[in-house]
Amino acid sequence: MSREKIRLGIIYGGKSSEHEVSLRTALSIMKAVDANKYEITPIYVSLDGSWTMGDAVTGQLPDKIASLRLQDAAGNAERKDAQLVSTTRKASPFAIGEQVDVIFPVVHGPNGEDGTIQGLLELANLPYVGAGVMASAVGMDKWMMKTVFAQIGLPQVKYIGLLRSQWEKDREGSMDRIEEELGFPCFVKPANMGSSVGVNKAKNRDELAHALDIAAKFDRRLIVEEYVNARELEIGVLGNEELITSVVGEVIASKEFYDYEAKYKGAGTELSIPAIVPEYVTEKIAEIAKTAFLALDGSGLSRVDFFWDEKNDKLYINEVNTMPGFTPFSMYPMLFQAAGISYSELIDRLVQLGLERHEDKQRNIVDAEELE
Repeated sequence: MSREKIRLGIIYGGKSSEHEVSLRTALSIMKAVDANKYEITPIYVSLDGSWTMGDAVTGQLPDKIASLRLQDAAGNAERKDAQLVSTTRKASPFAIGEQVDVIFPVVHGPNGEDGTIQGLLELANLPYVGAGVMASAVGMDKWMMKTVFAQIGLPQVKYIGLLRSQWEKDREGSMDRIEEELGFPCFVKPANMGSSVGVNKAKNRDELAHALDIAAKFDRRLIVEEYVNARELEIGVLGNEELITSVVGEVIASKEFYDYEAKYKGAGTELSIPAIVPEYVTEKIAEIAKTAFLALDGSGLSRVDFFWDEKNDKLYINEVNTMPGFTPFSMYPMLFQAAGISYSELIDRLVQLGLERHEDKQRNIVDAEELE
């Protein structure tokens, strides 16, 4: 193989409810990269947690990959995933480094963007795209993320953190506290899920009980947030320590909120890119987004979500997504497309940022005798 090409491994799939989202993201990246720059190696993590590696994809994607329509992934993830690689063989995460130069992990949700895969890649000493262990873990756990944001004084809506065990032991007391401190309506979320999985809006106690039961199926840590009548605005951050931001986009959901169906299957949601907001709002969003990114020690990419209460002119940070999707409906690449950075160029930059971050880590002294 010519070493002029970067050997890019794409890890996708995973043991989470966002398996299908990861599949779509991986396919989008495979179809977008420049074959003159990269040799792609698909690395699939099945729903049962087993790893398989496909033959390197060079030049045009094989017909059975290129012809796979993204929406066909729904409902039969295992069979469709197999079509993303020509032939597969069992793969050890620690042997992957012998065949790739850098990893682009797009395993969404738990066991993917929560620091677990990042920790594995750190142990294997492999360069990879995106946030490291700490930023991924904190960015995934909404409760911990909100704690960090509160510490540095970023504006947030009021919220309550609740353990599943607390909810199960004292349902009425938990709802009394939520009703008293937050009121209705409110939003209930699992602390450690992405893509709006397990998120519900509760308008009364019955709906609150149902929403908490649903969220508790996904995580032992739950978050309940007050409702604000606000516009949903999002911005992309790109970089390691020197950061740039995209344009600001707006999500205009046709449903009660921007849920999984709306994010990944369209579902009537309208995206306004760029958002029609005053310049000072755009500037403030960019400033807060960079502050939040650096507070988490982010790297590579993040999409930062906000609420803007236009009537009262109040801006609240909602959350940071350290590994946003790259599907046709994904906000992050579209925000940078509007800022003048194409999808393929965005991938190029992210790969380089991953390599740079890895090189910088190699400067760390690991042997105390070197200090003498």
